[in-house]
Amino acid sequence: MKLPFKVDLNNKVVVITGAGGVICSHLAKAVAACGAKVALLDLHKEAAQSHADVIVSEGGIAKGFEANVLDKASLIKCHEEVLKEFGPCDILINGAGGNNPKATTDNEYAELEDSKKELKTFFDLDQSGVEFVFNLNFIGTLLPTQVFAEDMIGKKDCSVLNISSMNAYTPLTKIPAYSGAKAAVSNFTQWLAVHFSHIGIRVNAIAPGFFSTKQNEKLLWNPDGTPTARTGKILAATPMGKFGVVDDLVGATLFLVSPEAASFVTGVCIPIDGGFSSYSGV
Repeated sequence: MKLPFKVDLNNKVVVITGAGGVICSHLAKAVAACGAKVALLDLHKEAAQSHADVIVSEGGIAKGFEANVLDKASLIKCHEEVLKEFGPCDILINGAGGNNPKATTDNEYAELEDSKKELKTFFDLDQSGVEFVFNLNFIGTLLPTQVFAEDMIGKKDCSVLNISSMNAYTPLTKIPAYSGAKAAVSNFTQWLAVHFSHIGIRVNAIAPGFFSTKQNEKLLWNPDGTPTARTGKILAATPMGKFGVVDDLVGATLFLVSPEAASFVTGVCIPIDGGFSSYSGV
């Protein structure tokens, strides 16, 4: 892959959760191209390994591992496997996350006549769905950090990178659990940056704006491929007038994990959003 710039990650072990997905598999390829040994973690090992195979075919060092970010025992087992394969973790990218239809309302606004319509309203949200989404994003960031960041104690040039979202700045309609969870991730990033500051571990985050992925395609596109009304609103509120692509996330990621470029940077969350967070709507 073509990098916007290259940082020296030779002999660094990078662990990435959610690496079977589009965004984190792409970040895995980026850090591998900088010389890192990359452990791609995913609930579905086959998905992670398929991306690892591409990295290896391009001359990189990578392997897929099965891990459930909501199960500490699973993460501990995975950690042992990563240690045997690559050694202790230097950089952790917490990329596992996502939304679920059970935690999504049909309506953007509550209206007086909603009870007469066939809608899934706020009052109909499934508790288990809300808990799953919140846990996947927040607990799924906390637990891998507990397991893998312990490797970083007493070492130089180590860091954690979390994946937040534009939802953390201003909650989007329809997805209260996801919005709340990403706000928690941003807050946790700041908390952890302070907590780890005396032991030399930097903690930062990136906050992607709007990207069209498999997870949100039903919210953004009609079955016939035409844009939904929500897509129209998103693009109207994004000054650059387009969705992001995964390449847009690489530069900030490499900057934040680079010991040379960002040695004095911790506790920040960088929006990568085409101006969405800056635009008031007028």
